[in-house]
Amino acid sequence: MEGTLISPPPPQPFHKHADLWFCDGSVILQAECTLFRVHKSQLSRRSVVFSDMFTLPQPAVTTTAHVTFLDDVYEGCPIVKLHDSAEDVTNLLLALYDGPKFNDNDPNDFAIVSGILRLSTKYAMDSLRSKAIAHLNIAWPTSLKGWDLREDMAHAYDLTSPTEHASLYPSPIDVINLSRETNVPSLLPAAFYDLSRYTFAQIFEPMDEELSRFRGAAAAGGTLSADDMRRLALGKEASAHAVSAVIHGMGRGPLAHSRKGAFSLSPHVPAMAYPAAAAAAVSVCSTPGACRRDFAELVELATQHYVCDRERGYGDPLYVAEELGALKSADVSECRACARALEIWAAKERERMWKMIPLWFRMDS
Repeated sequence: MEGTLISPPPPQPFHKHADLWFCDGSVILQAECTLFRVHKSQLSRRSVVFSDMFTLPQPAVTTTAHVTFLDDVYEGCPIVKLHDSAEDVTNLLLALYDGPKFNDNDPNDFAIVSGILRLSTKYAMDSLRSKAIAHLNIAWPTSLKGWDLREDMAHAYDLTSPTEHASLYPSPIDVINLSRETNVPSLLPAAFYDLSRYTFAQIFEPMDEELSRFRGAAAAGGTLSADDMRRLALGKEASAHAVSAVIHGMGRGPLAHSRKGAFSLSPHVPAMAYPAAAAAAVSVCSTPGACRRDFAELVELATQHYVCDRERGYGDPLYVAEELGALKSADVSECRACARALEIWAAKERERMWKMIPLWFRMDS
């Protein structure tokens, strides 16, 4: 009603954390409405920031970049107000007392690890920060081998998940923003590449049936900075070009190499050194005319599938190259030299692409 004064909501009562209230604790940390009674010695041992904080004399009420010292004592302990969420402080303290217990890098695990990374960075807890980064690098790796392992885990999750469109991993938008906030650039190439595999509509206007990882990010208001949006757009363009280039490169690279005998067995290495293929390996293409027609047909089919029809994987050049490498299986192909050449060529193309990802997304700018 007009003219009616609305009273402010009453202050929320403080409550002790059930697991992080030690009767012999020597300091009380306040985060939002939660109180933690912990040990100065434990905090000082792990954190230079806390060590200096507890060593230097403080005025009655002091606010620093990290905390606020309150002119108050509760149950004989000084109170330090942290400018952090209670959830993040809980996860940090549990990791300090019990050791970090990370899971499988799913969204729930990411919420825990990201809080630990933020606060271990803020309070200079180097050992805990390193462990959090190493865990995140399992899902957001720095090597192609790590990426392939990550994708295998995601595929296995897709096959067993009861929820359609569910994803094992959190939104790469959240990972990019965490990387910026905590200065962990090693997470960026994999996160940007993962994000680039989806359309802008899937990322920023997810429908109810779309991927849950982006619905969650959108609901939380997660978005990229202007500079990172630019990097994403440029990287998506480079990635799309890489798909077309690798398809058309298939028509000339593998076949030409096999005719030159580049993949012939070395005369200086015993045949038994190649246990899987030694007995049947062929040094050069035995049917160049037929293989040339086969490769031309494969290029046409792949172009139609990935470029024109935009089927599964069309935005993922690493996936496309892997699929191309398996188009002529050495076990069933009439020309095993060309089949083997295609596999080796595809593997080299994937390695080359992986090294190009930081350039695609302008990581140096």
